[in-house]
Amino acid sequence: MKLNIAFPQNGTMKIVECDDEAKLREFYDKRISQEVDGSVLGAGYSGYTFKISGGNDKQGFAMMQGVLTNRRVRLLLNKDSKLYRPRRKGERKKKSVRGCIVGADLATLNLVITEVKEGALPIPGLTDVQIPRRLGPKRVGKIRALFGLSKDDDVRQYVLGREFTNKKGKRVVKKPKIQRLVTPTVLQRKRRILSHKIKAIQASRQAAQEYARLFAQRAKERRESERARSSRRRSSRRQSARA
Repeated sequence: MKLNIAFPQNGTMKIVECDDEAKLREFYDKRISQEVDGSVLGAGYSGYTFKISGGNDKQGFAMMQGVLTNRRVRLLLNKDSKLYRPRRKGERKKKSVRGCIVGADLATLNLVITEVKEGALPIPGLTDVQIPRRLGPKRVGKIRALFGLSKDDDVRQYVLGREFTNKKGKRVVKKPKIQRLVTPTVLQRKRRILSHKIKAIQASRQAAQEYARLFAQRAKERRESERARSSRRRSSRRQSARA
């Protein structure tokens, strides 16, 4: 079985081949998101804590969280389901998924290092290497958290960009568009949308009042017309009876 061990803190990942059944037996019958002590893989991994994040069986079917079985099942998936992307609106499809319980039929198992205890030996190619982030955060809150900014600071001055050479041989700096940035234009747009909603509600109420007034007027005219028609019938009957 292949063990894909990731260390998000350094942005590194390492693939370890493990054929020892005694070591793999410690992962069996455990679910996704459960933690395992790294010492089960050997002395070189003692002091580390691994969290199971997923895996694939030998036919390539991915494990799905919430499917409490250690085999493959067929489920009817929709747009809110994982491991499925609908191509049309409202589309659902039956797909084969692997349960979230680890078993011997897995070909790969994904692990994430969640805790490194003090005194743990570095793992070559995993914890002794740090890969810098290629892209910085885009969201306003995450940029503020990264640089310790307050709400009065201008976040646009702290966006991380990357510099590269384009096809024309010119050095270009590309920066992402900041998400959830509140600017005067955004506030003006919100005020305009709110005013449109208020005007639409007022127009709808006025239309409803006008309709109710017109309906009452037509009902009154209908009643008066029926009353006049009935009075004409009675008068004609009296005249015929006298004759």
